[in-house]
Amino acid sequence: MTPRPTSEAPAAAARHAGPEDRAARRADLLAAAAGLLLVVAAAAIGTVIEHANGSLHVNWPPLYASWFPHVGPGTPAALAVAVLVVGYGPPLAARLPWRGLLLACWAAAMAWTWSLALIDGWQTGIARRLTTEYEYLTVIRRFDDLGPALRGFTGHILNNAPDHWPAHVAGHPPAAVLTFVGLDRIGLGGGAWAGVWCITVGASAAAAVLVALRALTDESLARRAAPFLVLAPAAVWVGTSADGYFAAVAAWSLALLALAATRRTGGGRRSAPASAAAALASGLLLGLTCYLSYGLTLIVLPAAAVLLLARNARPVALLVAGAATVAVAFTLAGFDWWEGYRLLVERYYQGAAGVRPYAYWVWGNLACAVLITGPAAVAGVRRALAAAPAALRRLRPSAGPPPGPAGRLAVLVLAALLAVLIADLSGMSKAETERIWLPFAWWLLAACALLPGAHRRPWLAAQAVLALLLNHLLYTGW
Repeated sequence: MTPRPTSEAPAAAARHAGPEDRAARRADLLAAAAGLLLVVAAAAIGTVIEHANGSLHVNWPPLYASWFPHVGPGTPAALAVAVLVVGYGPPLAARLPWRGLLLACWAAAMAWTWSLALIDGWQTGIARRLTTEYEYLTVIRRFDDLGPALRGFTGHILNNAPDHWPAHVAGHPPAAVLTFVGLDRIGLGGGAWAGVWCITVGASAAAAVLVALRALTDESLARRAAPFLVLAPAAVWVGTSADGYFAAVAAWSLALLALAATRRTGGGRRSAPASAAAALASGLLLGLTCYLSYGLTLIVLPAAAVLLLARNARPVALLVAGAATVAVAFTLAGFDWWEGYRLLVERYYQGAAGVRPYAYWVWGNLACAVLITGPAAVAGVRRALAAAPAALRRLRPSAGPPPGPAGRLAVLVLAALLAVLIADLSGMSKAETERIWLPFAWWLLAACALLPGAHRRPWLAAQAVLALLLNHLLYTGW
């Protein structure tokens, strides 16, 4: 069993911190301050642009949100969860049995997400979120005859098409809307059940990231990341959009791939049946991910990092087989992914994206990323970027021993960051990235495990304060 750190260890480390440690902590604070300045600049410049010509199409740049200071029934619960996780999260994460930690992390992430959502009240915060004119639930009845609906799906994507789909249905492959059709078919129809599904499944992404971190790095780093995955500012949007659900599917795909590539039996020999099952399940979820959101094809970058870190290509065949199974099923049902994507690009520029300025959003999107991951993640990513060059060099077969746990985490974070940057530069993510990038945000949050233990609670508190301010001062859309 991996030794569990004691609460005295961080304090002792802090007392004996050398100049190099102090310099690293100053660099962490400077990185967080730079992230704050980026957000302030995006808000100030964005407000000027929006007031001048309305081209940003957001009410509170850079977020798709409106200024709306308020409290609600979730406020006391959110404050309580924040205080408990900041106060007791790190020692509990260090001491709980591993399976207990996974369940506790999922439960705490649900408590955090539910309480944030309920700040807006049950109807506004949960039950009506997915019932607006842009959302999936408005078209459920159009899928009563599933075959024709799928075969004709691409014919309703463009704005000038007859009975065109609402924005979110048109903007995603059909697995997204079919999820809610399926819930409706089993008697869980309506906005309330849809909200419950997205929050419950979406919060499980925290546990999935822990599973992947333990497999790819070590248990100690996974435990250090756990409180930060619970108090993620991203939970504000997990509770307001279906993208939190998409993020969880992607996260479990990577977690299962990590298990398939690294899992061994107690005797040290690889468990072939378990690894094969995990690889196939990972492929099925990867395929589903790509049919939930076109942009999530970029999840292949973190997936490639998983295989690179494990130095194991054996899962690839079953991974591809699982993903291909999903693709073949949708293709045989009549949906052409490539045609759907081509028409989506055209639809994208028929709407607000046609006037939203790339010159603002190419960096304004990064301010959104800061807001959904928080100052602790900015500092953690800084540490990951500092460690990444050496870790990448040690991944070469001729470089000797592979990188240590921190180096392997740095490579995984780097892959997620690369996916974000590609999405950003593509121009297909102009605004609303606070929800669109949720699947990548979880892996950037994992970088918080690299922060020194002695300062973990202040960083956790900063994460909680940011999320509480966002949800109490703004009304977040989608």
